[in-house]
Amino acid sequence: MVERAPRVRASELTGRNWLNTGGKELTWSDLRGKIVILDFWSFCCINCLHVLDELRPLEEEFSDILVTVGVHSPKFEHEADPEALAAAVDRYDLRHPVLDDPELGTWQAYTARAWPTLVVVDPEGYVVAHLSGEGHVQGLVSLVHELAEEHEAKGTLHRGSGPYVPRPKQEGVLSFPGKINALPAELRSPDADDQTYLVTDTGRHRVVELDSSLEKVLRAWGGNDKGYEDGTSDEARFNEPQGLAIVPERLRDSVGYDVLVADSVNHRLRGIELGTGKVSTVAGNGVQRLLDAEGARTGDPNVIDPAADPLTVSLSSPWDVLWSDAIEAFVVAMAGTHQIFSFDPVAGTVQVLAGTGAEGLLDGPAADAWFAQSSGLAQAPDGTVWVADSETSAVRKIAFDEGGPTVTSVVGQGLFDFGFRDGSSEEARLQHCLGVAVLPDQSVAIADTYNGAVRRWDPVAKELTTLARDLAEPSDVLLEDRGEGNDPLLLVVEANAHQVVRLPIPKEAQRVDEGASQTQRPPSLLAGDTLEIVSRFSAPTGQKLDDRWGDPTQLKVSATPPEFIVEGSGAQQGLTRTLTLNPDITDAVLHVTARAAACDGEPGGEIPDHAACHLYQQDWGIPVRVTGNEEDEHTMTLDLRGVN
Repeated sequence: MVERAPRVRASELTGRNWLNTGGKELTWSDLRGKIVILDFWSFCCINCLHVLDELRPLEEEFSDILVTVGVHSPKFEHEADPEALAAAVDRYDLRHPVLDDPELGTWQAYTARAWPTLVVVDPEGYVVAHLSGEGHVQGLVSLVHELAEEHEAKGTLHRGSGPYVPRPKQEGVLSFPGKINALPAELRSPDADDQTYLVTDTGRHRVVELDSSLEKVLRAWGGNDKGYEDGTSDEARFNEPQGLAIVPERLRDSVGYDVLVADSVNHRLRGIELGTGKVSTVAGNGVQRLLDAEGARTGDPNVIDPAADPLTVSLSSPWDVLWSDAIEAFVVAMAGTHQIFSFDPVAGTVQVLAGTGAEGLLDGPAADAWFAQSSGLAQAPDGTVWVADSETSAVRKIAFDEGGPTVTSVVGQGLFDFGFRDGSSEEARLQHCLGVAVLPDQSVAIADTYNGAVRRWDPVAKELTTLARDLAEPSDVLLEDRGEGNDPLLLVVEANAHQVVRLPIPKEAQRVDEGASQTQRPPSLLAGDTLEIVSRFSAPTGQKLDDRWGDPTQLKVSATPPEFIVEGSGAQQGLTRTLTLNPDITDAVLHVTARAAACDGEPGGEIPDHAACHLYQQDWGIPVRVTGNEEDEHTMTLDLRGVN
């Protein structure tokens, strides 16, 4: 049984609007008799998208007694746009009611501190569990069974359909397209008489070849139903494919495919042999990567056995791919672990190229750098790889020097800083950028997604300017070389308009300054001097802490700026930590990662041989403000898996 705290009545669900209810505003009286999971999410957050997929089989298994209510709690300004939220509900095929909570009223009523947070409410309207992060499905299954038995016996469980009402579906050539790439002449469809383009038709879970008009599909791989299946173009199934890269011609015969696809929700890299239509899996075992077995013990997410078969390596939401001439391998934006990977198809190796796995913005040697949901890649002629780092609204670059790869940011300040402002590195602001492309003068075009704009970074002038506005969530950009005597154009994947459009590249760009912003999420108020961090964890029913090699829990704590923490930062075993705070700094962001390992087995007993083991992990980025008021927080409690 899950340990329960004294019963607390669930707070009212307040917000601006409801989606997927046919226009009805839901109250707890409408949900009485159902087990309810409140899923606090934002559509920018990769961890939230993981949880949406984790909950789908649970919702299907318990469809007559369980109702998921998505409480959308925005981080970015754009996410508070009701049309953008409605598009996200359609894009991610949500089949449960969604409450639009732009002012974070319900978020604060349930004391959520991180995206995602799950709150379980019993059929009588009482909170029974409060969970943060991913990986809680097994525990939720046990809890739902327990609640169903308990309330069936009491007569308080009501079976039957829930309040979900589907929305009308969009029709068109594309559905929420993700990324684009140009096909060389030898790989184009036999029906093509001009340049053609590969596009990930993400909303329909397929890859398509468009003709030069960008409006006609010549060939397609995959189908309208999400899934995972290798085989012919008709048999194959993808799940929200994103980035794609052309395999260098000299390697196509030896590796057996022409195009590499980042199959994001399947956590795999897939290969397509365009001539035969064959789709195959070339990397990833389909299990979402948190840490590998050794990394779980050492806390080092960079540990991948170089001899491991790529098909045995866990990946996490690969979002974009490109071939790097500098390292003779593919570069992969691994959004789910906030890292950059490499994949060598000849040697058959997957490795971490950059990033520790910590979520944030930190430059320096690639092995020490921090990224935040990197989602777009482009290569410059000198081999530099440009990165659209979406959650920090930043443009980063990876340079391959003699001393090893290094990471530098040209635009971006951190997890909670964004806006729409042209200017220098210090002044300029983006908002959740997803794509980058290198222009003929070596400047960089940026799909500034949540600003609905295309921006340009000039590395000589060191200035950001704006090329185009009023676009519907541009998710990628690609330079279109139209041959000698013709000015190049920019192809823009306009995801929420379900199309690819052409834009001129002007010689002079307009200057924009609509200001810099920070996330509207209110800071946690701290009394000051010291702060105790406590992460609560309770192993699910049927599991026990894996203490065979010592304490299986760990807290990793840091801050932006780093000097905010005088003592107590770093990674240590245990789920409690006392921090000494710098009295000269009042505003900061705390970065906390909690981990716990548990295995199948009964508490107090031995862990059976070959028992399945599970790693629970959650990252928090928490804006804080030191007030000096003794009534404010001295202890910050973060639920990795606990009860309310």
